[in-house]
Amino acid sequence: MSECAAQPQTDPADDQKKINARMAQVKHKICVLSGKGGVGKSTVAVNLAAALSDAGKKVGLLDVDIHGPSVPTMLGLGNTPLSYNAASVDPVYAGNLKVMSVGFLSEDEDNPFIWRGPMKMGVIKQFLGDVEWGELDYLIVDCPPGTGDEPLSICQLIENPDGAVIVTTPQQVAAVDVRKSIKFCEKLSMPVLGIVENMSGFACPKCGEVVDIFHAGGGEKMAADFGIPFLGKLPIDPAIGKACDAGLPFIQSHAASETAQQLRDIIKPILNLQPNLSGATAGCTGSSCSSCSACSPAETNEPQKETVTMKIAIPTAEGKLCMHFGHCQVFTLLDVDPENKTITASEERVPPPHEPGVLPAWLHEQGANMIIAGGMGSRAQGLFLEQNIEVVVGAPAGDPKEVVAAYLAGTLTTGANSCDH
Repeated sequence: MSECAAQPQTDPADDQKKINARMAQVKHKICVLSGKGGVGKSTVAVNLAAALSDAGKKVGLLDVDIHGPSVPTMLGLGNTPLSYNAASVDPVYAGNLKVMSVGFLSEDEDNPFIWRGPMKMGVIKQFLGDVEWGELDYLIVDCPPGTGDEPLSICQLIENPDGAVIVTTPQQVAAVDVRKSIKFCEKLSMPVLGIVENMSGFACPKCGEVVDIFHAGGGEKMAADFGIPFLGKLPIDPAIGKACDAGLPFIQSHAASETAQQLRDIIKPILNLQPNLSGATAGCTGSSCSSCSACSPAETNEPQKETVTMKIAIPTAEGKLCMHFGHCQVFTLLDVDPENKTITASEERVPPPHEPGVLPAWLHEQGANMIIAGGMGSRAQGLFLEQNIEVVVGAPAGDPKEVVAAYLAGTLTTGANSCDH
C-alpha cells in the first residue's frame, strides 16, 4: 500500500474471497456513520473501540476516512510507518488495539489524498483483505461523513455486518443530514444498532454541571421516529478535546469521569451482541429465535445452492461501452458462466427514459446482477446496490463482449470514475 502507487489489477472474485477469509475471523463488524461532518464521529469510534478493549475484547479499529483521517492523531500514532511481509500488512498497535488508517500511508501529514472512487475502493479492499487482523471480537470501522464511496464500499465488501452506530448532535441542522444515514442503512439492509447524541450539553470542568447550549434531544427524537435504539448522550467535555489532541482515548485517560461512565453505558448493548449469523435479522439472539432464516432449522439444515449463472449489463453506444451509463442507447446484457468464465448469450435491450432510480429497477427486472460502466455517481451506485446489482466503474470504452471477457479473465483495466456526481 502506498500513497502514489496505482492499484494493481486483480480479480474481484479473488479479492472478495480474501476479504471473506479475513472477516471470517472477526465476530462483529460495526460501522460508525454520520451524514454530517463535525459531530464527533471519530471521537465516538475511537472511544467505542477503546471501551470494548477495556472490557477484555480483542478489537480492531479501521479508519476509512480517506480525506480526513483523524484516528492516528487521536491515538498518538502520528504517521507510524507500516510493516509489510510477503502476504499481508501488519496493523499498527495502540495498546491492545489493532489500528489501520490511510493516515499511515503518507510521510507528510499535510499531503492530501486526491483520489476518485476506484482508488478508494482499491485501498479499502486492501485494508480489509491484506491487513493481518487475526481473530477479533470486534472490528470498528470509522467512516467519513455522508453516504458516498467509502461507506458504500464497506457495505459492499463486508458480508453480514452487524450494523451501524449513528452519531449526531442535538441541533436540527445536523439531524436533517444524519437521518439520511439511517435511510442509507435501510436501503443497504444494514441494521442500525443505535444512535449516539454527541455534544449534548456542556459539562462544566469545575462543577460538572451539564448545561444545554444547543436544543437538546435531537438524537433521541430521531431514534423514536425511526423505531431504533437510542444508545445515550455525551456532553461537550473540554477534557475530551484535550485527550484527543494528546493522543489518549478519553475513556482510558479519564476513566473515573461521569462522561467516561456514559461511554461505558453506551457500549453495553454492543457488548451483548450475539454472533451475526448469515440471514439473521436485527436483534436476533442467535439462540433459535425462530424469527429469522439464520435460526430456522429448515434453512440451516439445507445445503445452500450457489448461483451458477450471472447476467452482466453494459451501457452501450455505437457498439462500445458508453462512458456514462445514463447516456447509453442500449444495454448489452450478457449471460455468463462464472465457473467456466465464459459468455453463454448476449442481447441488446433499449432502456426506458433515464430518470433517477429507473434504470437500476429496470435492469433488476431484466435479471442483471452486475453492471460494468465507465462512470457512475455514488448515489446511483447505491441505487444499483439496493437492487442487488454489483457495480464496476472506471471501465474503458470497448466492445461489450471484450470488456466482459477481460473482466472474467481478471485483466480488465479500470481507471478513474468518469462521473463524480
